[in-house]
Amino acid sequence: MLLLISPFPLDERLQHFNLEQCTMYRQAKFSALTKQARQIATIACCTGLLSSWSIAALPLSASSNQIGIHNPMLHAARLNAKVTHLEIHLNQRQAVLYQGNTPIKRYPIGTGREGWKTPLGNFRVMQKKRNPTWINPFTDERITANDPRNPLRGYWIGFWTNGKNWIGFHGTLDASSVGKAASHGCIHMYDSDLRDLFSHVSLGTPVKVLP
Repeated sequence: MLLLISPFPLDERLQHFNLEQCTMYRQAKFSALTKQARQIATIACCTGLLSSWSIAALPLSASSNQIGIHNPMLHAARLNAKVTHLEIHLNQRQAVLYQGNTPIKRYPIGTGREGWKTPLGNFRVMQKKRNPTWINPFTDERITANDPRNPLRGYWIGFWTNGKNWIGFHGTLDASSVGKAASHGCIHMYDSDLRDLFSHVSLGTPVKVLP
């Protein structure tokens, strides 16, 4: 889609201006026209006409006889430009929360130990639960949220499953496990960090697990 704006004719008043005045007048008209172009495109975006597009830097030029916008272009927006996503760096024992390409939070974490390593790859948040019941993966014992033995510590963010078992972010009864490879594959976090992360992610948030 192109947004075309016709160049306007040279104002007759320029005939009475010196070179410096002509230049200042043209620049003022040029600025006004550029602003108008952006306002029109913004209105189109708001009404849904350009809902999947964004305005790039418009190539602008002006001659000594006319000032106009030549070949203005609208480029497809980078749909993930502002998408929140997570990266888990296992060797660094760190989870990084991104807004687009900008890291906005870094959290120390505990990861899966030998034989139970946290799987590498690209995943998405599939579960997000407040005050979850923990099910012991070995005994199937169910421990409710108000039980002090519940290791999830009030929050659960699941991003991997084999159809039976899950891996995700949760708290820990042993805070010293944060910063170590000590879990059965899950990501251990301090309670305050887990609560903060829970408030920033949603179902579908991308999670990338790196070595």
